[in-house]
Amino acid sequence: MNVPEDLRYTAEHEWVRLLDGGPRVRVGITDFAQDALGDVVYVDLPSAGDAVTMTQSFGEIESTKSVSEMYAPVSGTIVTVNESLADQPELLNEDPYGDGWLCEIDRSDPDQIGAMMDASGYTTLTEG
Repeated sequence: MNVPEDLRYTAEHEWVRLLDGGPRVRVGITDFAQDALGDVVYVDLPSAGDAVTMTQSFGEIESTKSVSEMYAPVSGTIVTVNESLADQPELLNEDPYGDGWLCEIDRSDPDQIGAMMDASGYTTLTEG
């Protein structure tokens, strides 16, 4: 399982990457999550401008196995979404930490990142 060291992780299997040291973060699902989901066939993303609240549902991922909710890893405003997923939802399976990212959020509370797991903590969670 691929768990990049430079990301932060949630117990709901989302990852967060800090962008340019500012309030903006990029969000996606982990390699563990995409593997558990199986082949992703549809992604329901929020819209740019939507306000999201940490731990609240902000979209869904549909796979050949199930439909799973996505939970906002931080509170803030959606700045942009990965439009490529509309036509290529399989990017979540093929490249969850690269081209398969979900959205970017301008955080309203920078301290929320500190409550997330580092790579070691996330690895412990998924192996337990």
